[in-house]
Amino acid sequence: MASQAPGRDARARVAAVIPAKDEAERIAATVRAARALPGVDLVLVVDDGSTDGTATVAADAGARVVRHGRNRGKGAAMESGAEGVRLIEEQQTSNGLVASPRHLLFLDADLADTASGAAPLIEPVLSGAADMTIALFPATRMRLGGHGFVVRLAREGIRRATGWEPEQPLNGQRCLTRAAFEAARPLAPGFGVETGLTIDLLRQGFQVLEVEVPLEHRATGTDLRAQLHRARQFADVGRALAARELRPTLSRGLRNAGERVRGVTRRLARGVGQAGRKKH
Repeated sequence: MASQAPGRDARARVAAVIPAKDEAERIAATVRAARALPGVDLVLVVDDGSTDGTATVAADAGARVVRHGRNRGKGAAMESGAEGVRLIEEQQTSNGLVASPRHLLFLDADLADTASGAAPLIEPVLSGAADMTIALFPATRMRLGGHGFVVRLAREGIRRATGWEPEQPLNGQRCLTRAAFEAARPLAPGFGVETGLTIDLLRQGFQVLEVEVPLEHRATGTDLRAQLHRARQFADVGRALAARELRPTLSRGLRNAGERVRGVTRRLARGVGQAGRKKH
């Protein structure tokens, strides 16, 4: 499916969809900043099984909220958010309002006030210059907390699958047309969603563009919890690539991922055991 021609109606509306889990401290600022973005007339937060007050804080800040009873992962949260937008649009249409499908702007919940810098992601989609934009954070922010092995896996997998090599393949800040989103469904589960989304759209002829934006979210960190998160992310990206027939490329990487997961688990178990002995 080819990219649509430039010249789309610049007045088209945008829905900001924000997957969130246990982000009560930052979600209000993120919602307020998203509501002020040009073209955004709807902000929908998907509370993905939070155990804190994320849903209440988001609603108080002016967002519509969809809740998952349990944590289902980022891919599922993005799908729930898009479905929530569709249902809202159906209701608006039945009430006599003209409601053409909104473009979708996906933002991380922990962007806080910096979400106000997402406007450059929207303009190329409104104008028809791109079917999906991906945020490029400033280079100094790319290095915060991470070791790069997940990024390398995703970047190389996308390059092998499509011929295009993104700078920040895992960036979750993306704006895309509704047609592009529907063409990519079902989304890859968990943290493989961005990698799968990029490959699926490029293979179908959609135009994808990276755009530098002044956004900043919380660094992942380097403690054991962060390492476990990174290992899960690596495994999810690997599964997304494997599902797109890139198994020969991934076999060694997935073996390394398994070794990392086992190593982190052993360190965590030792830490728990030591804490227990000190307690006694």
